Amino acid sequence: MCFSPAFTQPRRGDTSLSNAQRSKTQMADVIALLDDLFFQSKLAETARLAGIELKMTNTKQALLLAASENPAATILLDLNARCKPLDALPALRENPAAPKRLVIAFLSHVQTELAEQARAAGCDEVMPRSKFTQELPRLLRDAKGQ
Repeated sequence: MCFSPAFTQPRRGDTSLSNAQRSKTQMADVIALLDDLFFQSKLAETARLAGIELKMTNTKQALLLAASENPAATILLDLNARCKPLDALPALRENPAAPKRLVIAFLSHVQTELAEQARAAGCDEVMPRSKFTQELPRLLRDAKGQ
């Protein structure tokens, strides 16, 4: 079970706002749900270098809250997160008035059945973690350009 609240990655040198204040004043370009701390660091640093506002979450509830506050943000889902992120897809897609958002999921390359489930649930792109890592800078730039 995932317990930690959502947090926004601070910009280097920006100490004027707390994370709670920052998340209310800046719209996220990308919202990510993952619970791997090492990969969170990699994603946060890549986003920072690309000039992307990233909101990191590690629970379905935090993801849905962040998505409601950032209706145009691209969603990144680690399908191997302990809190079963695929279960949040119906709620992300249920509001027909909300703009169509891009949902990109990644997982272990051997999990072909889970990849098919993700596509069927409405993920726009599903890719192995290795490909996701390789294409991360481009994916983030594309998210910013939407």
